[in-house]
Amino acid sequence: MITSTSNAQIKKIIQLNTKGKARRNSRAFVVEGVKMFLEAPLDWIEEVYLAESFLEKYQGSKKEEYKQELLEKLETTGYETVSDQVFRHASDTMTPQGILCIVKMPEYRREDLSGGSDQKKAPLLLVTENVQDPGNLGTMFRTAEGAGVTGILMSRDTVDIFNPKTIRSTMGSIYRMPFLYTEDLKKDISELQKEGVHFYAAHLKGKASYDEADYQKPSAFLIGNEGNGLTTEIADLADVYIRIPMEGKLESLNAAMAAGILMYEANRQRRT
Repeated sequence: MITSTSNAQIKKIIQLNTKGKARRNSRAFVVEGVKMFLEAPLDWIEEVYLAESFLEKYQGSKKEEYKQELLEKLETTGYETVSDQVFRHASDTMTPQGILCIVKMPEYRREDLSGGSDQKKAPLLLVTENVQDPGNLGTMFRTAEGAGVTGILMSRDTVDIFNPKTIRSTMGSIYRMPFLYTEDLKKDISELQKEGVHFYAAHLKGKASYDEADYQKPSAFLIGNEGNGLTTEIADLADVYIRIPMEGKLESLNAAMAAGILMYEANRQRRT
């Protein structure tokens, strides 16, 4: 059992939780909680750590199927036991569930964002420019999966998807939603347009209501920074400016909320 906060493995976990550079250098990140462990693809999992009281707690669980799935996966992955005090020190959460794992970063190419080998499905992309709130980005990932988005393209200054707060907000969608950070967002948008993808900018200057456009063709939604929106340079690349009608005195919605409305309108159209 690991009983010291000076242990090299514990220091590594803390570095991965707190330093983006450490995550990039290791090409790995940390996930916490039973759900995130159970949903993690086996070939992504590198190391698993359990608080000393964790197994005792789940051995007594009345959810037999759930417990069996958990115990079987732990038998497959193996694990290190950590004292409860040291686990709390390493955890990024206020009330740790008692299980965390170090997971390999996935690697995607731009073509993976358009549905990969599934050519029956017209690409539906979410494109973010300088989104800064971890909760917003994580919620966008979760909503994108639910709405049937094929991939997410992010500017290099978008918040780190592997930030622990972002990871938690994805609720497991990090494992299933193809994504890519780009060094040149303008160039990638232009390339996608050449491939037939139509871009829609959520913009205060939009004259067309978001539900008037046709999203059954290959489509992408551009979502900008929470405070400043899209830069003029990126917004001007859009085929159409669209707007979400506002009642009352509001000018705009939260970025994740706006993205969700747009993605689910595309989903609605594609279901009819």
